[in-house]
Amino acid sequence: MTALAIIGADALVGMAAARRFGLEGHRIALIARSRSRVDALASQLRGEGLTVCGYSYDVRNPASVSAAVERTADALGPIEVLLHNPAPHAGLLRPVLNTHPADFATAVAASLHTVAAAVQHVLPGMRARGKGSLLFVNRSRAVRPSFGRGGTSVAFAGEDAYAELLHRTLAPENIHVGQLVLLKTVRPGHATHHPDAVAERLWNAHSERIGFRVFADALNA
Repeated sequence: MTALAIIGADALVGMAAARRFGLEGHRIALIARSRSRVDALASQLRGEGLTVCGYSYDVRNPASVSAAVERTADALGPIEVLLHNPAPHAGLLRPVLNTHPADFATAVAASLHTVAAAVQHVLPGMRARGKGSLLFVNRSRAVRPSFGRGGTSVAFAGEDAYAELLHRTLAPENIHVGQLVLLKTVRPGHATHHPDAVAERLWNAHSERIGFRVFADALNA
């Protein structure tokens, strides 16, 4: 059995993805900044019959993400899928002229440094097995900057570029890199942005390996 590791595990996309991939036999690792949140979500999924581990990390220390990924592989077996689902920092949602250099550094660390550290850790195993998926969930600011959210617009755009470069580099090695762009708020009851609908798109990105960038809705929506 192989594992799905979710960086930025939350109660919406993270939990829905865990259930969808768990249904297909994957073991699940939930990795998030909050230890208490990870413990609560992991406990809930275990109650549903899934094999789950939970780990916390420090966005200021990419090595802590690598350590969590390493512990995942030790506990659950090979990581076949790495899913990055970064949440924006509420304190950084400010206009670009009010966003200071330290704010940009924090935003980039949360969105790019952490996933880059994780990718470097899981990639050798994927290459050795000749398969794997690196999946990125990004909000609309990755492709359409928001003047009121300077820090996350810049950070998400950087992650977008990183993911596309990975896609171009790794496609010949049968390692799929896919990006799902969410243009609206994820919420139950929405046709395209219901957590389960998002999770299904992520599963399709892994199982069908169609293209690089997929929009959850029309870009002009």
